[in-house]
Amino acid sequence: MPANTTGSSPKKKKSRRLRLIVIAVVLLLVGGVGYGAYWSISTVRASFPETTGSLQLKGLSGPVQVKRDGYGIPQIYAGTSEDLFRAQGFVQAQDRFWEMDVRRHMTAGRLSEMFGSGQVETDAFLRTMGWHRVAKQEYDTKVSAATKKYLRAYSDGVNAYLKDHQGDALSVEYAALDFKNDGYKPEKWTPVDSLAWLKAMAWDLRGNMQDEVDRALASNRLSAKQIDELYPSYPYSRNKPIVQGGAVNGVTDEFDPKGTPAGSTSGTGGTGSVDGGATGAAQGLQTQLSSLSKTLDDVPALLGPNGTGIGSNSWVVSGKYTTTGKPLLANDPHLAPQLPSVWYQMGLHCKQVTSECPYDAAGFTFAGLPGVVIGHNQDISWGMTNLGADVSDLYLEKVTSDGYLYDGKQLPFTTREETIKVAGGTSRKITVRTTNNGPIVSDRDDELADVGKSAPVGTGADDVAPDRGDGYAVALKWTALTPSNTMDAVFKLNTAKNFSDFRKAARDFAVPSQNLIYADTKGNIGYQAPGQIPVRSKGDGRYPAPGWDSRYKWSKYIPQSALPWELNPDRGYIVTANQAVIDKKNYPYLLTDDWGYGARSQRITDLIESKVKDGGKISTDDMQSLQMDNSSEIAKLLTPYLLKVEVKDDYVREAQKLLESWDYTQDSDSAAAAYFNAVWRNTLKLAFGDKLPKELRVKGECLRVRPADDSGPLEDLNGNARLVRECGKRDPDMAQPDGGDRWYEVVRKIIKDPKNDWWKTAGTRNKPGATNRDELLGQAMRAARSELTAKLGKDINSWSWGRLHRLTLKNQTLGTDGPGVVQWLLNRGPWNLSGGEAAVNATGWNAAGGYDVTWVPSMRMVVNLDNLDKSRWINLTGASGHAYNAHYTDQTEKWAKGELLPWAFNKSAVDKSTEDELALTP
Repeated sequence: MPANTTGSSPKKKKSRRLRLIVIAVVLLLVGGVGYGAYWSISTVRASFPETTGSLQLKGLSGPVQVKRDGYGIPQIYAGTSEDLFRAQGFVQAQDRFWEMDVRRHMTAGRLSEMFGSGQVETDAFLRTMGWHRVAKQEYDTKVSAATKKYLRAYSDGVNAYLKDHQGDALSVEYAALDFKNDGYKPEKWTPVDSLAWLKAMAWDLRGNMQDEVDRALASNRLSAKQIDELYPSYPYSRNKPIVQGGAVNGVTDEFDPKGTPAGSTSGTGGTGSVDGGATGAAQGLQTQLSSLSKTLDDVPALLGPNGTGIGSNSWVVSGKYTTTGKPLLANDPHLAPQLPSVWYQMGLHCKQVTSECPYDAAGFTFAGLPGVVIGHNQDISWGMTNLGADVSDLYLEKVTSDGYLYDGKQLPFTTREETIKVAGGTSRKITVRTTNNGPIVSDRDDELADVGKSAPVGTGADDVAPDRGDGYAVALKWTALTPSNTMDAVFKLNTAKNFSDFRKAARDFAVPSQNLIYADTKGNIGYQAPGQIPVRSKGDGRYPAPGWDSRYKWSKYIPQSALPWELNPDRGYIVTANQAVIDKKNYPYLLTDDWGYGARSQRITDLIESKVKDGGKISTDDMQSLQMDNSSEIAKLLTPYLLKVEVKDDYVREAQKLLESWDYTQDSDSAAAAYFNAVWRNTLKLAFGDKLPKELRVKGECLRVRPADDSGPLEDLNGNARLVRECGKRDPDMAQPDGGDRWYEVVRKIIKDPKNDWWKTAGTRNKPGATNRDELLGQAMRAARSELTAKLGKDINSWSWGRLHRLTLKNQTLGTDGPGVVQWLLNRGPWNLSGGEAAVNATGWNAAGGYDVTWVPSMRMVVNLDNLDKSRWINLTGASGHAYNAHYTDQTEKWAKGELLPWAFNKSAVDKSTEDELALTP
């Protein structure tokens, strides 16, 4: 955390240091290093929740039971809906209030109030976007009266817990925070705090914004043709889209899953490539986008790194292919590893299900949010993966002191002042300027003041860019900045009884746009693509657009009736894993061109088809096993070429032999998987990474390259290439090439062309560059052998993928930025993991940054619609957010092994699994 600047007296500072030592000792004792004394209860165990006996909860209309199983997972039983959600707020505050408090300060741009001056720039950016303001508008004007009532009840439950718990009685992190921010006291929870969390969820699942930035940055060094080669088209013929048929009726604008396209105008609002005006504008954008990219990186990614890597798996199999005769549904969202997990497991049950109290659902939700986000009720089950629709655009704005240019006229900014309070420091005021395209996000970085000075601005045949003068600013247009009633959808999903109800709920699911899969106890399976997805009058969203030209505005949103869906497809299964939703040739609207490339989805499809051919059936065990499939699709493509490379160095040849009998499975104990992934990482660096601009490369990694502007002679007076030292600027988990399945497609396009220019490297005086594919692959194999020798030792028999590919769970905020001793006390791990990038078992890593795990299947579930009590689930960590509580990470070891826990749902099964019961009384 930032240094304390409050000017405490030496005596007070010494006292705080002593308290820190005491707390550290207590944590060690309670954690099992020694034997705790009676006073340890006051610092650590005091925050552990009461889970047995009876507690009074003001506002209840009747008694509520909270039943917890052996993993501390609560199932709540109440007589009314309001009592149910009031109790949910109370219980989540018991387990996770620190997480909730940090999360709401983040979404409101108020982190500085907790953690000091180091968070001011992040707060300023978040205030500029105005998540909390939009959430308040949603509460005031958009969500239903019932939703408001439930949000208020939830908040009352949280606040009832806060009333009797403060400081270390809430969580040990507050004791640590007190050294920086003495006297900090959490405010009351509000309904808007819950709604604002949906904005954070939408931010990390916002679609192609990072790709939009990266393409524009890449144009500083690469040609338009080269950039297109690094963003190849989706392979529809090889990797099947989610919906494999159907069409939009041109008269009614309704999607018909059985319809036949009648001459599509695919990608309405975009041409599939950048038009001249947008391209030219993008070329004048390098300095400001470099800075904006850094600002985006600094915003807390509570769900994970944004880009082609983040995603999820879900699939549902019809009863005609299952051993139960009813559908089986699986889901595992891929998000950032966190401690505690971003998910919270629970059941919400009305004692008698009626129209007044219709809830009987269980599954995964977020601490701070009422209801169940993913799971099932007594009739249906649903899962989610990121659809990836392009729902955000960056606009270049020609600004002056009087406003901004729009269709030849100067329009005034909409402005507001924001005051950022700083713990231990002076408050900072900022002015937020907004255009009709959205807030000016470039105001949040000093480097963005000189927007567009460093490069010329081109024009297209029908687009005249204004003189750049003092430069362009950058505005953000994003669907999540428009109030919506997504929260209504959560409650509607929880009570849906059939596919019709499910689709009605999906219509309210505005942001983030998610693939929703469905199954019910009657045997139906289905899919719905929901979301508020814009239609562009001109341009396709791949590059920043000229904000001064109204032809580039969003003209409307895709009608909900026109969004793809299907019910009981003939193939008998539905797979969603961030691949294309539907073939763009058959669909008149542009959803995006920046899909995941389908490596995971097609692998899941292939495994399902191989299982059911010739009359085979899929069991719950099969669904669970499929979630842990570790096969590497890029290894299948690249390994045969690696084995054909003639390696004369015995040292390297020894490693190459590991690949000869390898089955492409990335098990934790596999030496071949370790070597292949090191080769893949070095192949990407040599072929592509070293040719990218510094804004995309790993921070601190330096190269000698030709100047990006190519100004002046390319050689010095002695005939040597004129080179400059250039160091990367990206955080390792966001750098390129990240090695995701987009890069699989890039390599697939050139692998049979051994003389393709991408295989050529510059070399140095002492080391010749590669001139073809095999030379580059040979260099990559040598580099990988050296790298693994340094990391894992000379003996290749001791190598294993898991020793490279490790997961460390870090407590948010204090576990990442707190004092070293606090991090050591709060964090857990490492675990050596199987799986890998774009595998079904998607333990993701960034090839540019290293092998550490950067995103994971954040939970896993398999729902059995024949017998809901035979469903299974697992969380990444545990129910509790309290360090040293028995349920802090009690699911992690099982999660790492691919195990799932029994998931009791019906009351008799819940009663049987209950180990602790708490009565909440009026």
